[in-house]
Amino acid sequence: MRPREEQPVNLMDFFIEDKKIDLSKLPLAVRMRPRSLNEFVGQSHILGKGKLLRRAIEADRLSSLILFGPPGVGKTSLAWCVANLTQSHYISINATTSNVEELRKVISSAKQKEANTNKKTILFIDEIHRFNKAQQDVLLPDVEDGNPILIGATVHNPFFSMASALLSRSLVCELKSLKENEILDVLNAALKDDERGLGKLKVNADKKALEFLAKTCEGDARRALSALEIGVLTTPKTKDGRIDFNLEAAQESIQKKAVVYDNDEDAHYDTASAFIKSMRGSDPDAAIYWMAKMLYSGEDPRFIARRVCILAAEDVGNADPLAIVLANAALQISEFVGMPEARIPLAQAVIYVACAQKSNASYLAIDKALQDIENKKVQEVPDHLKDTTGDAEALGHGKGYKYAHDYPGHYVKQKYTRKKVRYYEPTQIGYEAKIKERLDKLRKDEEKAK
Repeated sequence: MRPREEQPVNLMDFFIEDKKIDLSKLPLAVRMRPRSLNEFVGQSHILGKGKLLRRAIEADRLSSLILFGPPGVGKTSLAWCVANLTQSHYISINATTSNVEELRKVISSAKQKEANTNKKTILFIDEIHRFNKAQQDVLLPDVEDGNPILIGATVHNPFFSMASALLSRSLVCELKSLKENEILDVLNAALKDDERGLGKLKVNADKKALEFLAKTCEGDARRALSALEIGVLTTPKTKDGRIDFNLEAAQESIQKKAVVYDNDEDAHYDTASAFIKSMRGSDPDAAIYWMAKMLYSGEDPRFIARRVCILAAEDVGNADPLAIVLANAALQISEFVGMPEARIPLAQAVIYVACAQKSNASYLAIDKALQDIENKKVQEVPDHLKDTTGDAEALGHGKGYKYAHDYPGHYVKQKYTRKKVRYYEPTQIGYEAKIKERLDKLRKDEEKAK
């Protein structure tokens, strides 16, 4: 298989296997690839002014680079920008279809080009995590020498999927999903661009339609541009030659209907409220419905998981102590695996918490205690409970303290505050009934001992 070779100086001079490509036949997402870092949208955490990666690119001091992140966030585009800025030769291969023989040919070609033109070659390898150890080892010596300059792209965490020897010779950068406003910038640029975009088509794009695409594409600029392109090109023109791209066209182009759910407006808070109250009310079906609406609308699964954790502590509490454990597990798993798989552990946690027996005794206890701290004189720690570090013992600190494990049942009557306080009133529900039984017995024994 022959590697793809591109002259990146200008997309109008796009070549594949030395045959010029009609620009209009390329997908909009390819045509709109940024030609410079100034056109690049997003990833300011690594490409902002003064950031390490930007400085390395602009100074033409880039060595091997591994880019990882979700689809459509600019991994290929960034490789293109690097090649364009450094005026290097550019060769692109895909690890799913490549092999060791092809790698050796690419490396040999890079050496010949450097000898003949004094230009280095940028070798872009998409889905680089699919290379086995032998294929990655082939790259090591020449990557270390700096020609070709490797830029690898992967959707997987390279620290789990790639050889440590190659990683140690590379700058590893994580690219993050684009924000809605960044996707909007990309879409508007495509609509205005006469040369590479849709500027010549007289498109009248509804603001709500663009916002819908920006939200539902889940940070994937390629998906947003593809939806915009098919929506515009399949929408009939009006009599005056205008194309009205509205919300309905946007829904059809991305095959997803609009759901009223604005992240900073009433629909967001109302849905989250219904979700929480459904779990508190022990209705797992309603809770799952509202969670599905939030996920479908592009809500961050971590937001949902945090709500489940809070409710597990506030409304389930010690009636079922396992609820908060499961909620926390769902939070960690959702952060680790991401969508769409995160929906499964989230659903399990939501159903468990919704079905669990409820008690808000812990929630009431901490609020009562906080009110006392705020409104009453704060108690001093009793001397026998004070820390005995250093010379504190000579001051009487810790004197008379009774170590509970030295007594039958690992309990001994002892004052833990100077003035008696009582905040926690356990219910007779679930596991908390056992807690109540023990506390009632201890409290009764204390009363008898007076």
